Amino acid sequence: MSTLASNEQELLARVPGGLFIGGKWTDAEEKRTFDVRDPATGDVIASIADATPADGIRALDAAVAVQQEWAATPPRTRSDILRRAFDLVQAHKEDLALLMTLEMGKPLAESRGEVVYGGEFLRWFSEEAVRIDGRYGSNPEGTGHMVVSQRPVGPSFFITPWNFPFAMATRKIAPALAAGCTVVVKPPALTPLTTIFFAKLLEEAGLPAGVVNVVQTSRSSALSAPVIADPRLRKLSFTGSTEVGRKLIAQAADGILRVSMELGGNAPFVVFEDADLDKAVDGAMLAKFRNIGQACTAANRFIVHEAVAEEFASRVAERVKAMKIGRGTEDDVTIGPLIDADAVSKAQQLVGDAVDRGARLLAGGNALEGAGTFYEPTVITDVAAGSDILREEIFGPVLAIATFADEAEAVRLANDTEYGLVSYVFTEDLGRGHRMIEALETGMMGLNVGVVSNAAAPFGGVKQSGVGREGGAEGIHEYLSTKYTLIPNS
Repeated sequence: MSTLASNEQELLARVPGGLFIGGKWTDAEEKRTFDVRDPATGDVIASIADATPADGIRALDAAVAVQQEWAATPPRTRSDILRRAFDLVQAHKEDLALLMTLEMGKPLAESRGEVVYGGEFLRWFSEEAVRIDGRYGSNPEGTGHMVVSQRPVGPSFFITPWNFPFAMATRKIAPALAAGCTVVVKPPALTPLTTIFFAKLLEEAGLPAGVVNVVQTSRSSALSAPVIADPRLRKLSFTGSTEVGRKLIAQAADGILRVSMELGGNAPFVVFEDADLDKAVDGAMLAKFRNIGQACTAANRFIVHEAVAEEFASRVAERVKAMKIGRGTEDDVTIGPLIDADAVSKAQQLVGDAVDRGARLLAGGNALEGAGTFYEPTVITDVAAGSDILREEIFGPVLAIATFADEAEAVRLANDTEYGLVSYVFTEDLGRGHRMIEALETGMMGLNVGVVSNAAAPFGGVKQSGVGREGGAEGIHEYLSTKYTLIPNS
């Protein structure tokens, strides 16, 4: 007997079960399917087409066939399609939010927030599509004129993650379409339904057949490898772990593909002795527990000045103990399930290692028995140097606190990682804030705020957190190549 409510069943019935190739919904070549499960219950909520490597090439064929035509489409036309897609997302925001909650587990309030965030990429890049510019001017010798123009990179392949199934799709698709690139999207096997539903909205918005193709599969590397190796592909964009990103960059090297990589993080959250603790605690709750801690931007290491560490730890523990755990569709739930049993095991291992090394457990610390993959929101303090939890990305609702004595130590601890995606700093000293902007080795920073993501801002990291930027004015240039022409004086 299904545990799904009637409105959930009705919504799932409206999600196509096939691949979207060349503007048509089609079965996989081998007629295989795979199951999508609700992590809150473990129940199967959909069985959908399971693409083969041949299906991936079919999708690339479709993208290549219309690349020239889409690149020649007037920017205003591309802009209008993206704007219509934005409007359709607003009209279907409850559908998209519920789908995300069903397949990924996050509370509905957070899913609604992701619809807003992800939709903004459609609106932002609808506006950027008509602002692709170049330049014209005399060369220094005065013998001719230089024309510098921008051209679409060409057919692009996107591999998106399971944790933000809507926003990570729009953050890649929107700038590519705005620039005039056609795309093949491989959504994650754990959470493919939201991307499939979004493809349906793009179709309704009037996107020409073949411009966006969606090929979900349970055999990711088998499908991706021949697509990446195909000489017709010109761009690869991936969001996920550094380990997988490193392998994909190696594959992309043979074809000298343009790559954008948004990879792992180990974000420091630094609280100085002069911080406004009300702001710091509020920021900590957002930076750590948004998306159940399953975000590359999640604060991973809380580095708190020894003078305020005890009070900070006590206050966040009190907030954490009041959080409600449950299925994301339930009222007032703030912590949903982790994505799968492996994620629960990882959280248990990291917390156990820290406690074995002397850390104190202030809240949570246990996996929940019964259906679903739930782990209690957790606070540990006095985390010792060398603990696994300070080196590895947690990807779960665990807030780990270590202390420091002075600014130099805070900078050293914050930068002591191969990652460099985002950092968070809380201080009321403006000069110190500016020094931290300069000193911290991250591509993004939040100063007295716990969330930095915005469609108008360039998202991305340094070191082993990736290359390239998504969003902002910079985002569209990931899908453009520069062409220079010299026109001699007559």
